[in-house]
Parts: sequence; structure tokens; C-alpha cells
Amino acid sequence: MNKKIIVGVVCAGAVSAAHAQSSVTLYGLIDAGVSYVSQTKNSSGGSSHAFQYGDGVASGSRWGLRGTEDLGAGLSALFVLENGFNSGNGTAGQGGAMFGRQAFVGLSQKGIGTLTFGRQYSMSTDILGAGYSTGANTPAGNYAYHVNDVDQLTSSRINNAIKFVSANFSGFSFGGLYGFSNQAGAFAGAPALGSTAGSSRTYSLGAQYAYGPFNVGAAYTDIRYPGQASPSFSTSLANASTGTVRDLRTFGVGGRYSIGPATLWALWTNTRFEPLTGASTTYNAFEGGGKYALTAALSAGLGYTYSRASGSFGGHWNQFNAAVDYAFSKRTDVYLLGVYQRASGTLPNGDALQAQIGSSASSFFQPSGTGSQNQVAVRVGVRHKF
Repeated sequence: MNKKIIVGVVCAGAVSAAHAQSSVTLYGLIDAGVSYVSQTKNSSGGSSHAFQYGDGVASGSRWGLRGTEDLGAGLSALFVLENGFNSGNGTAGQGGAMFGRQAFVGLSQKGIGTLTFGRQYSMSTDILGAGYSTGANTPAGNYAYHVNDVDQLTSSRINNAIKFVSANFSGFSFGGLYGFSNQAGAFAGAPALGSTAGSSRTYSLGAQYAYGPFNVGAAYTDIRYPGQASPSFSTSLANASTGTVRDLRTFGVGGRYSIGPATLWALWTNTRFEPLTGASTTYNAFEGGGKYALTAALSAGLGYTYSRASGSFGGHWNQFNAAVDYAFSKRTDVYLLGVYQRASGTLPNGDALQAQIGSSASSFFQPSGTGSQNQVAVRVGVRHKF
């Protein structure tokens, strides 16, 4: 009898240990609120101000599953499935994909790094967008990202990708990604025989270094035929880019420094549109900002971005971002943000360049422009994580 009891206890302990080595977590975030914007285009083509329910401004609303399994000897398996959605109407984001934000599986070896397969973020988003921008460091979010997010700081999700991210080696880490075109005869994204539209392929490289309060990183991403991806990447820069874009290339460098309750950051990105024919367009963004924790719950941030386009046309954008955030807990916060942008310059057709706040992730701001060279946006929102 005693032997049976001992065997039962041992078996139960072994099962518990096995379960303890594996985990699956349900997680998510909902960001909702009300936004005001001046001089936005209406359905008849005119311009006026507008109030609107807004979803996913400070952070994109999402839910997901993540899991790990300990395989022994420092090796583990992992997966992430993440869905983006609009809390205002319940529709799926990212072109309606079930797991349009992320969907990957892989292996991680302690002291070496992680190899993953699936739909994943580029190194530009992982390093630059996640670490050195107002959009990542304050609740300004999508409203603070650069014009139409052309430099891929927030929306660079790559299909059919293999990605390696190294372990941390005394503060230094690096990574690379390759997204396959998955088209016969078009491994490098070249057009198939008899076609002028190539399939989309991507490669991306990045590295960063952290030492104490200081952090610096750099990344490069090349997307071949971005319009052929699903969902496609935006190749419209205030109506400046025309025709089929063969290459969308972005390089950026950013740095961050924390001292006590204050954090300062700076970022530069250079993005180049290479069309099949005609002049290319180059977009440069220079950003700086900081945030300060006034109390354990209350923080405030300021950011400034100067952007310019050259090549097929000339244009400039000056944008100021301000945000205040109050955290009721680690999971729930409320925020207030304000943005002002002024555009100057002319498009190739002679029209004045228009202000355009926010990334392409926000439908509130029309990619075709606002009808004005000045634009103001104000947002109050609540964000809950689970």
C-alpha cells in the first residue's frame, strides 16, 4: 500500500514538473478614446474639423497567444499568434487577417539566440520603432509616427519570414530577417517571366548596444515590390510617388539615455522609393524627444520631428507632439495627447503639400492629405492591458 502511494506521488510530481516547463499565455490590449482633428477631408472632398471615436492610437488594440516549452539543455520552443482588431466596430485589422500582427514559431537556445519562422516584424520596427521614437516612448503612438509611416517604424510586418535574433552579449545584440517571395522564379522579388509586377520579398538587418543608462541601435530594411505584399505596404508619400515602386529601402540610427526619472532619445531615418521608371523619392526624418516621470503614476513627454522629401518633389514637415499619461495600475492608464504639424513645399503637379498627421495604421487621417498645410489633433484615451 505504501509503495502504491509513493509511486502515485512521484508520478503526480513528474506530471506537475512537465507542465511547469511549458506555458501558454493569453494576452492583449485595448486602446480606445475620442479624437479631434482640424482640417480633415470630408466625403465631399471639402475640408473641415472632426470629432471621432478612435481605436489603437497610443497602442494598437490586439489579443494574442504566446507559449514556450522547455526542451532541456537551454533549448526551448516558442510561438506567438497575435490578432489586431478595431474596438469601435469589432473588425480585424491588417487587411482582415486572423493573426495579422504576428504569427510565428521557433526555437531559442540560451546564450546563442532565437530562430523563428512566420509573419514577423522587421528589424527596423523591432529596434528603431520600439526604442527611439516618440511613438514608442509616450502615448502619442500612431499620431507621432512619421508621415504615413513610410520608414516602417510601426507597420513593417513581413510575410513568409525567417528571422534570427542573437542573445545579449555583454550589452550587444544583433539580428536579421529574410521574407520569401514564395513565387516560382522570383526568389529575389524579380518579376516573373512576361510580367512587370514583381513579387514582394524583404531582407532586414539590425544591431543595438546597451550600457547602463545608454542605448544605441541601427537597422536597415529593403522591401522589394512593397505594393505586392499582402497587406501591401504604403508607397504613397503625399501623392508624390507614382507608378510601381520597385524598392522601398529604409536605414535608421537611434539613441536613448535615461537619467533618474527622465529619458531622452533621438532618431534619424532615411527612406528611399525606387520606381520602375522616373525619379526616385527620398524621405529623411529627424526626431528628438524626452519624457519625465513626475510621480510613480504620472508622466509627461514632448517630441519634435522634422521631415523632408526630395527627388521627385520637395517638401518639409515640422511636427510637435505632447502627451500626458496617468497609470491607475500596471494594466490600466488614461492619457491626453496633442499634435501640431505644418507642411511646406509643392507636389509635382504644383499643388501645395498638405499636412498629414499619423501613420497609415490610423484611418482617421486620410493618406490623400487634409486639404491644409496646418493640422492640429487632440486625443483623450484609455488603455487596458490583460
